[in-house]
Amino acid sequence: MSKDQLSILIEKKRAELIEMVMIEGLHSPNTILYSQELDQLLNQYNEIYIVKRTSSSLVTNKSS
Repeated sequence: MSKDQLSILIEKKRAELIEMVMIEGLHSPNTILYSQELDQLLNQYNEIYIVKRTSSSLVTNKSS
């Protein structure tokens, strides 16, 4: 999955979560499920695009 595709999925899930909060409240099982799904997408994004970039920066800085 590309970075753009994953970003779009994250934004869609975030919008769904906000809508669910407005409909069912913060503590409903559905809201919690949507929140967990968003967490998984964000973790996936961070693993692929943030950690790799940070690791690359560290290697580059050590080489200097």
